Amino acid sequence: MKNGSPRRVIVITGASAGLGRAIARAFARSEGARIGLIARGKAGLEAAKSDVEILGGEALMLPVDVADAEAVEAAAAKVEAQFGPIDVWVNDAMTSVFSPVKETTPDEFRRVTAVNYLGFVNGTLAALKRMLPRDRGVIIQVGSALAYRGIPLQAAYCGSKHAIQGFVDSLRSELIHDKSRVRVTMVQMPAMNTPQFDWSKSRLPRKAQPVPPIYQPEVGASAIVYASRHPRREVFVGMPTVKAIIGNRLFPGLLDRYLGRTGFESQQTEEFEDSNRPFNLYEPVPGDHGAHGRFDSRAVSISPQLWTSLHRNALVSLALGSLLLIGFIRLRGRYDSCKPN
Repeated sequence: MKNGSPRRVIVITGASAGLGRAIARAFARSEGARIGLIARGKAGLEAAKSDVEILGGEALMLPVDVADAEAVEAAAAKVEAQFGPIDVWVNDAMTSVFSPVKETTPDEFRRVTAVNYLGFVNGTLAALKRMLPRDRGVIIQVGSALAYRGIPLQAAYCGSKHAIQGFVDSLRSELIHDKSRVRVTMVQMPAMNTPQFDWSKSRLPRKAQPVPPIYQPEVGASAIVYASRHPRREVFVGMPTVKAIIGNRLFPGLLDRYLGRTGFESQQTEEFEDSNRPFNLYEPVPGDHGAHGRFDSRAVSISPQLWTSLHRNALVSLALGSLLLIGFIRLRGRYDSCKPN
């Protein structure tokens, strides 16, 4: 128990760095959760475990490539053997290639799809195997604005996120049909300050960057923790995510042309890229990379849009209460004006 709340059992894929690392910290800090940490890099897993324990949680390191379905299933079994039934499964593991489509190899598309899409499928199947018989549990898919709107130079990543979106829609409909109380939520993220821009494979002449505005990963982590406790179909994080999704629904052709003009420059800094640097497409880059990337000076730690979204019920109640009060005051004023002197 922490702060009077039960210590839930959480599994996080991609937990060693970036958003996954921030998510692990957030669950440990908020409830002292018992957390299964899935990732490939040993140093990052060890550091993430230390973070969780310092913040009051418990952690189990699970060095696993999420593209390996059998390994993911074995990891889920280990978590339940040590901590008990899994309450929340968060699929976050990802990889990417910054490259024009014409220069991206079939094997690179295959690998990104295996990690980003099939990795989510593997995690979801392992979670469902345990949650469906108990008729409870939450599966959270870490999505992106790019699940709705593809951008240049990231076709492999965007394609995998689109695939996850379709997979989740199908699964959600099936759970409704079966009257299951297992819940699936997709949290759509904006550009974030994570290490991925320094370890993703890149053919760009200059160093890759997230398309501004940039958010700290803790903003996304807070949305994940919220989604684990509140039934939401989707959660949009950051106004840029809302704009991208709505804009693509209304003006897809206009966005095609806009991104064709701006999408190459907006994803690169002024610094030249080192074509020989290590990348994590097939193997983890050694070391502990933490939660943050190199954009701390440009990243924001709050999102008014997210705060409004997460507190929408209270805000609606406040607005209705205010309208009723205004209406009462006006009616009272009319009544008083009609009273005989």
